[in-house]
Amino acid sequence: MKVGIIGLGVMGIEMAKHLQKTGDHEVLSFDVDASAVQEAAKHGTAVAAGPADIAAQAEVTIIAVATGGQVIDVLNQMKEASDAETVAVVSSTVHPEIIDDASEIISGTGIRLVDSPVVFGSRGARDGTLLCLCGGDEADIEYIRPVMMAFSRDVLRVGELGHGQLTKSVNAMLHWAHCVSNFEALLLAKRYGMDAQKLREVLIQCPGTNGTLERWDDTKLTWQEKDMDIVMDLAQKCGVTMPLFGQVDQLVKLITPEDIADLLYGESASYIGHTVSANGVTRTGG
Repeated sequence: MKVGIIGLGVMGIEMAKHLQKTGDHEVLSFDVDASAVQEAAKHGTAVAAGPADIAAQAEVTIIAVATGGQVIDVLNQMKEASDAETVAVVSSTVHPEIIDDASEIISGTGIRLVDSPVVFGSRGARDGTLLCLCGGDEADIEYIRPVMMAFSRDVLRVGELGHGQLTKSVNAMLHWAHCVSNFEALLLAKRYGMDAQKLREVLIQCPGTNGTLERWDDTKLTWQEKDMDIVMDLAQKCGVTMPLFGQVDQLVKLITPEDIADLLYGESASYIGHTVSANGVTRTGG
């Protein structure tokens, strides 16, 4: 199958490499960053002139750009190809409203749409073990399945168009809540003199474990602000009160990968203006 990839960042480049490696697909790639295109070309992908060029040639087009605005820009360029007959797969994590806008943009064209954000992050992209959360027509999702399985553990249809993004947002809620709860739980143990990393290894085998805890030493905390902004906007617009996640929204933005490393492997760790160790708790800078 002829497959286009638009957006060759951390996720898109790995998708392109896996697709090319299978030998089952002819891969066209495009990015506004010329160096990213050159990197993809090193792995055997063909270089496209732009989104319209890909839409005119590809049977499946994966959109792996960074923002919702970029998704809209790409689709507006794709529809310039009057003879386009492709399934556009939005693998970017965006607000569900972007998918509504995207559906309107392609209306009346030969472009079909699936929203398919992925989970398991950059490690999953490198290892080819992403999980695709697809919203859209069942036939379209089955059509793209052989393409998406090149870099995925599974391709799941979670509902209608837009439900992929909603599922990703709900997963993000749990993930970032676990980041905060894991941090506070291990911080308490650290204050009482326990080795936080050794305790983490024990807790992974206990009922209180969670997927975030299992992969916590590889969590980059890259997208928490974007993810939680989407979640809180969705809640506000639909009238659902979420006091816990209002706190998670604020707290997770205070935690860095360096803080997690200090908690797991250091002598002390900092959290909300305090430094905690087996020797006690002090105000940071005080």
